[in-house]
Amino acid sequence: MAERQPIETAPKDGSRVTVYWTDGDGVLNESIAQYRSAERLKALGGDVNPGDVGWWAAIDGHTQKKIEPTSWRPSSNDEDDDA
Repeated sequence: MAERQPIETAPKDGSRVTVYWTDGDGVLNESIAQYRSAERLKALGGDVNPGDVGWWAAIDGHTQKKIEPTSWRPSSNDEDDDA
């Protein structure tokens, strides 16, 4: 497994990476996430809300949440749902 890196070094090109973040209850979480820049959101169409720019993680098969991760590592090549 790759070692965690500071989130500032994570790719912001829309690729998926594994991130680590702490929720409102103080629990450390590990999630697959991607950074959504204003440019990327604009390319997808529609107006860009500044609140939509940032890191987004899939919480379950139907829910995404904006998060503030503290570190990251490359995701494995295994795309199976292991959450």
